[in-house]
Amino acid sequence: MVLAWVRGAAAALVALAGLSGVARAAPAMWEVSDGDSRIYLFGSMHVLSPDVRWRTPAFDRAYARADKLWFETRVDADPVAVKALVDRYGVDLDRSLTEKLPPRTVASLRAALDSRGASLDRVDRLRPWAAAMMLSMLPMTQAGGSVEDGADAAVTRQAVRAEKPVLAFESFEQQLRLFADLPEMVEVQYLDDVAAEQNAPPRRGVDLQQAWLKGDVDRLGAILVEGMRQDRPQLYEALLRRRNLAWADVLDREMAGSGVELVTVGALHMAGPDGLPALMKARGYRVRRVQ
Repeated sequence: MVLAWVRGAAAALVALAGLSGVARAAPAMWEVSDGDSRIYLFGSMHVLSPDVRWRTPAFDRAYARADKLWFETRVDADPVAVKALVDRYGVDLDRSLTEKLPPRTVASLRAALDSRGASLDRVDRLRPWAAAMMLSMLPMTQAGGSVEDGADAAVTRQAVRAEKPVLAFESFEQQLRLFADLPEMVEVQYLDDVAAEQNAPPRRGVDLQQAWLKGDVDRLGAILVEGMRQDRPQLYEALLRRRNLAWADVLDREMAGSGVELVTVGALHMAGPDGLPALMKARGYRVRRVQ
């Protein structure tokens, strides 16, 4: 069964879509406050096409006011170190990918790669989660999208130039281990879902892209987050719920001080009862939607 949330599941760490330019974009943003502290929560897209216009006056004001900026991880990490970590956690030299997959998934994966001009040999030494990630990225990168043009990278570059403090909830290694520590059965399910989605006729991709640009978190949550929670609970727990809870704990400690901070993380981390806005509200803070 093809799952509607597959592209969104990939987006939790890497991307949700490579978008075409749309004017007057207004992705969702919240303000969390108490007596002397304020934290803005912005749901981003990690991979974008260079012509996407997502910044708004409200976001720029939040950025200007922020004394400190938070991201999922540092997107400006050393590429050599990143490749070494991907090789460590995403490559298996002992067992090939096709040895781990049922014949149906091998056929589905081969068809998805063929449709993108890639071969099975290209991924046969990757672990299932790494192959799923690469496959989910192909349509975006082939359409001109890149991490460098994503919201996280753009804001990081701006903050570094302005010498604003840039902090990360997780290291890149921690992010990779989220996948590497999954049971192999869950990895295979993830790859099977991504391959099946790649082979299916386009359905709601454009709607999801527009939902993000319009700040329609309820739609994103209903289609993507809730689907993952119901159909792939272990993936949901590892990629969203557990991380959101850890990040909310960090923000709780930040709220004990004073000042203004801006959090820029994937949009799916904002949706549903386990999203950051809901978690911060449950901790007793005033939470209001500002965009």
